Amino acid sequence: MLPLDDRTAMQICTIERPAEELPRERYIYYPGTSSVPESVAVNVRGRSYKIIADVEITDPNCSGVIFAHGSRFGGHSLFIKDRKLHYVYNFLGIKPEQKFVSPELKPGKYALGMEFTRESAGKYHEAVGKTKLYVNDKVVAEGPMRAQVGKFTLCGDGLCIGYDSADAVSQEYKGSSPFKGGTILGVGVTIEKAQYLDLETLAMAAFAVD
Repeated sequence: MLPLDDRTAMQICTIERPAEELPRERYIYYPGTSSVPESVAVNVRGRSYKIIADVEITDPNCSGVIFAHGSRFGGHSLFIKDRKLHYVYNFLGIKPEQKFVSPELKPGKYALGMEFTRESAGKYHEAVGKTKLYVNDKVVAEGPMRAQVGKFTLCGDGLCIGYDSADAVSQEYKGSSPFKGGTILGVGVTIEKAQYLDLETLAMAAFAVD
């Protein structure tokens, strides 16, 4: 059937759908809402990004998902387990999961979050960089991480606050793992404005036109 689509698989997987809303760098999400479809949720793929949650822990055994986006086939999640803050990035479902874990948390009010700083692109165009896990303004864990540039899921799992969707992002918990033993006031996500551009690919495309 014509016209033929000569885009690569990478281009098809990373293309953005048209949207009426102008691009922005900061998103705020609240608990008690339905999951946000990936097509309209914050896009952290190929970018540096930060996630910060305003949380009050009232029960020493507080646990559950604070933020989750994606599925077992790819995504990331910020959650509390065994009294510790965890951030897991599930890269295309490939094991082992990339994990960052804090020391134990006591009851109190916290700013809990993480920051991924993209430094380069890997062999398969994935974003490569460093992740830091924060409790308030203190870095409690850090290390290298890679993040996918393609969409997290093709089966409809969106961005969730206070729970995960039916298909859990991480093997560290089961099911929706709703947040309990405290209150999530809100979760903010900030992204780097410019997405990573593969300069070699762009150059090859330019030369092909010439």
